[in-house]
Amino acid sequence: MSEGSTAHLTAVVLREDGWYVARCVEVEVASQGQTVEESLDNLREALELYFEDAPVVVGSHPIVAPIDVRIPA
Repeated sequence: MSEGSTAHLTAVVLREDGWYVARCVEVEVASQGQTVEESLDNLREALELYFEDAPVVVGSHPIVAPIDVRIPA
């Protein structure tokens, strides 16, 4: 990624063990924080570090959709 360019990525935030965990859908990078905003800020920083050594993801945005799954009783 050249200096000053922006990659548009997708993050999912879940509450796990008292922390908010933010994960990037397009690449295997995650971070956590005490608030949603902090977890996203930490994820942004982790992604910027990741892309210093890895190629930028090129492609379409993922489709994020809910799915129902039957769980045996």
